[in-house]
Amino acid sequence: MGEGHRFYDIGADPTAVEGILGAVPSISKLRGTNNDDWIDRLNHRYTVLLLVIFAVVVSTGQFVGEPIQCWCPAEFTDAYEAYTTYICWISNTYYIPMEETIPIDIRQRQDAEITYYQWVPIILLFQALLFKIPNLFWRFTHSASGVNLDKIVAMSEETQLGSPEDRAEAIKNLAMYLDKWLDTYQEYKNNIFVRAKKKAQTFCFFMCDRRGGTYLVGLFITIKILYMANVIGQFFLLNAFMATKYNLYGFEVIKSLIENEPMMESPRFPRVTLCDFQIRQLQNLQRWTVQCVLPVNLFNEKIFIFLWFWYCLIAFLTAVNLVKWVFYQLYQNNKVQYVKKYLKTSNEINSGFDKKLCAKFSRDYLRNDGIFLMYVISKNSTNLVVADLIKELWKIFKNKHKPHSNNVEDEPMMNSEKEPLSGSHLLNSSA
Repeated sequence: MGEGHRFYDIGADPTAVEGILGAVPSISKLRGTNNDDWIDRLNHRYTVLLLVIFAVVVSTGQFVGEPIQCWCPAEFTDAYEAYTTYICWISNTYYIPMEETIPIDIRQRQDAEITYYQWVPIILLFQALLFKIPNLFWRFTHSASGVNLDKIVAMSEETQLGSPEDRAEAIKNLAMYLDKWLDTYQEYKNNIFVRAKKKAQTFCFFMCDRRGGTYLVGLFITIKILYMANVIGQFFLLNAFMATKYNLYGFEVIKSLIENEPMMESPRFPRVTLCDFQIRQLQNLQRWTVQCVLPVNLFNEKIFIFLWFWYCLIAFLTAVNLVKWVFYQLYQNNKVQYVKKYLKTSNEINSGFDKKLCAKFSRDYLRNDGIFLMYVISKNSTNLVVADLIKELWKIFKNKHKPHSNNVEDEPMMNSEKEPLSGSHLLNSSA
C-alpha cells in the first residue's frame, strides 16, 4: 500500500463511532412518548411497526430472491430468458384464468393487467406514514396548551422511583407547577361573550381554547377523528392501488371459511400470470406471450388478508374510543365524578359543602384540560400518583380561598357573573 493512501480506522476513535450512531434516531424517539392512550398507540406505533415488518419481508422476497419466473420457449438463449424475466417484472403481467381462452384483443389483456406487485413495499411504507401523521400532528401542537405533556408524564413516572420523602416533594412541586398553569390560562374577564363561549364549549368541545380549558381535549378528540378517517381511508387507498374491490376481500375469505371451501388462488393475488413483450429484430417487431409465476404473491396474499382484518379491528376500537370520549365530554357530571372518586380515596370529601366545592374545583379550576391531564397521567403511570396529585391541587385550591370557606358553608350556591375563581365569589357559583 502506497504511503499516500491511508485508511482511517473508525474503531480507533470512539468519538467517530458515537457521531455516526448519534445521527441515527433511537427507537424511543421513533416510537414517541406516552402522552396518549393505548388506542392511539395501537394506530401510530404497533400498526406502523407491523407495516414496516411486512414491507421488509416483501422487499426481501423481491430483491434477495427471485420474485418472478417465466416459462420461455425452447429456442430462447440464456440472455433471452434473463431479458424475459426482467421485462415481465418491470412491465405489468396480466391474469387470465386457466379455464378461459387468452383474448386476441390487446386491450382486453391490458384491462386484466396486475399493476401493484412491484410497488407493494412502497405502498406499505406509505400506509405506515399515514398512520404516523396524526401522532406527529399531536406531538407538534399539544405544547401550545402552555404545558409540556411529555415532561409532566415523565415527572409522574419518576415519582414512583424515589423514597417516600422525595416522592411527596416531587408531587408537591408538580402540583404547584400545574396550579400556576391552571391559573395562567383562566378567563380574566367574565362578560356576556365569555359566558356564551363557555356555554358553547359544553357541547362544541372541538373549540380548542386555552383560556376556556378545552385546548387539549379538543385537540385530542380531533386527533382521534384523524385516526378514524385514516383507517377507513386505507380501504379506499388499497382499492385504488390494487384496482380491485379490496373492501370486500375479507368477507369473501370469511364466506369460504364458513362454507368449508378450499382456499383457491385469488384473482386479486394470482400466482400464475401471462406476460406480453415485443422483441425488435431489424425492421420487424415480434410479439411473444409467456407464462410467468409470481412467488411474491404468496406473501402478498397473506399479508393483505391479515391487514384487512387488522384494519377492521382498529376501525372498531377507534370508533368505540372516539364515541366514549365524545360522550365523556358532553356530560359534565362524568368529570366531577372522576375527580370526586380520587378525593374520596384520600378522605378529602367529609361534608356536603365539600361535595359542592368539589364540583367547583372540577369545573372552574381543573376544567376539561386539567382533568384530561389527570387522565393521561393515570394511563401512563398509576392511579396512586393521580390521587396524590389531585389531593395536593385540592389543598392549594382550598387554601387560596380559605378566608371565605367558613362563612359560606351554609349559604346557598348562587350563580355569579363576576370573574371565576376570585376569592370573594368562589363559592357563590352553582356547582
